[in-house]
Amino acid sequence: MVDEKGHRPETGESSHFQPYGRDTQHESAFGRWLYTGQRLDLIEEHGHTHPWYLVLWLTGVDYFSTLGYQPGIALLAAGALAPIATAILVLITLLCALPMYSQVARRSYVGLGSVAMLESLMKGWSGKLLVLVLLGFAGTGFIVTMTLSAADAALHAVENPFLHSYVGDHQLIGTILLLAALAVLFLRGFNEAIGLATFVAVPYLLLNVVVLARGIYEIATHPAALPNWKVALTAHGDWTSVALAAGIIFPKLALGLSGFETGVSVMPLIRGSEKDAANAPPEGRIRNTQKLLAAAALIMSVMLMLSSFVTTLLIPPTAYRAGGPASGRAIAYLAHLYLGDIFGSAYDVSTILILWFAGASAMVGLLHLIPRYLPRFGMAPLWVAYPRPLILALFAITVVVTIFFRGQVEAQGGAYATGVLGLMLSGATAAALALGREGRRRMSFYCWGVAVIFAYALGGNVIERPDGIAIAGVFILLTLTVSGVSRYRRSTELRATGIDFCDAESAALWKEMVGKKVSLVPIKTSDPEARQKKCKEINEYYKAVHKLAFVHVSLLDNRSDFVSPLQVQVRREEGNYVVEASGATVIANSIAYLSEQLDPISIYLGLTQLNPMDQALRFLLFGEGETGMLVYTILLRYWEHTPEQDVQPFIFLMSEGSLSLASDPRE
Repeated sequence: MVDEKGHRPETGESSHFQPYGRDTQHESAFGRWLYTGQRLDLIEEHGHTHPWYLVLWLTGVDYFSTLGYQPGIALLAAGALAPIATAILVLITLLCALPMYSQVARRSYVGLGSVAMLESLMKGWSGKLLVLVLLGFAGTGFIVTMTLSAADAALHAVENPFLHSYVGDHQLIGTILLLAALAVLFLRGFNEAIGLATFVAVPYLLLNVVVLARGIYEIATHPAALPNWKVALTAHGDWTSVALAAGIIFPKLALGLSGFETGVSVMPLIRGSEKDAANAPPEGRIRNTQKLLAAAALIMSVMLMLSSFVTTLLIPPTAYRAGGPASGRAIAYLAHLYLGDIFGSAYDVSTILILWFAGASAMVGLLHLIPRYLPRFGMAPLWVAYPRPLILALFAITVVVTIFFRGQVEAQGGAYATGVLGLMLSGATAAALALGREGRRRMSFYCWGVAVIFAYALGGNVIERPDGIAIAGVFILLTLTVSGVSRYRRSTELRATGIDFCDAESAALWKEMVGKKVSLVPIKTSDPEARQKKCKEINEYYKAVHKLAFVHVSLLDNRSDFVSPLQVQVRREEGNYVVEASGATVIANSIAYLSEQLDPISIYLGLTQLNPMDQALRFLLFGEGETGMLVYTILLRYWEHTPEQDVQPFIFLMSEGSLSLASDPRE
């Protein structure tokens, strides 16, 4: 077998192929620094695993950090209705999101989540388009997680009485500086650490418990607080009207659902059972992931209800409105008010740390997600597969988003909720489709119901906060545009990941041909008469004295894939060789790849003389087109960027029924 690194079977030497694309050699010091590090799309899932209750805190830095701004946003959106709307959010968390993501965990246990599930369920260009749209939503969610978390962390610093004299009112600048510090951390090299996540998340939760406990004490010692809240609720009518109003407001609180996709993405870090290595799916890891999801959901549900109840009863509207001292930092406001500035400052520092670390978690998510799809689809420049260029690009995007929202926490809530709900809707849809195919109709019907709820929440959020879908639309449009341009620009790469020989005889015959021993003759059909005719033409016009290797390439049904391995069968025929290659995504590139592996004396390429525009379109969409000229172009471009010590083969371009000149690539 010729492996994906391009090892030639007779020598074991590498021809320096990547599975797709090629690595560019950079002469400048900056270029070498920029492309230092292992390509993210080639990293296999491996490493140390940990007990689920430790990995829980890695999920928690994203999930639990929303307590820094969720209560304030809930107050601003719902006012006195915030506890009722939060109760609906908790019910949806426990009865909809948790069961649904338990199904996702069972079917995407390598950590790629609902996007990977939908990719496997939907084939062809429609599946690729859906994945790109979902990546747009994911990008929205993760990018705004970084900008929103940094903005809220900067807000806590600005409002802190001890830090205010140093940072002043420069929240926007502080947000950008925090994002820059995050980028620098990753540029220097950062790996998610369970210990650091535990160190950040556990104290933060404990401090929240102290503040909320003090808040409950204040409510208990001020009997008027609860009656005043009930009076405020009566303005919305009876309890039925209150429930309906809260249900309408609920989509604005969807930020509290943000941790489930992260919980699935950390699955490779979760320790399973000893039997997992021999079984697929790994039941131990799946069960422990489901425990993690349940524990995170229960902790967050309790904290959300307590924080919503306490902040609603104790914070006056003048304080939580935009620009007020409690805006975007409701619990921190109570910490300073009831426990003093020393404790409040400790709470602020803990909040800043977890919010900043939540941005790190989002950055890891993007570095994990984007390179696993776009380069493999041929829908991103090759630099996207490297960590440092991608980190710099993501940092630039976060700065643009921060400036657009002027660093305001509440202003970014709509975009954040849109990204989260878009992913959760995709998860519910993927789970419903997968369960339906497995014949589990009741559970499939349940997940379809969950999908309807998330569709309602997404629709409500879009209607109420159209800026959110506008931002998501920009990310989706950017993803589609970059993908289309990249697919076009990368269409002439060697798009094969290796060779699998059908039998031992094929492998042995291949070794006989390698190394300037045959001339390669691509042919459209596997018809023996066509080979005889082509052999006669070559002998008549070129007086060929070497053996010929006729190559016929068969395409996959799914032409939307960018790369694939080739299945090769080789046999002898009247002193020549016949190579049947199947499983290709494109004909011309596969022939060029086989030529580089075979190292022939010469290549005889036929020209059809059909409409060039029609042929180009057939090449881009269906992998066909003007094969002869495309093979010639692909090889010349590859040789230009790949210095070879061996003499390159002659290339003969033959029109149908006529003779063309030979091309010597050495000249």
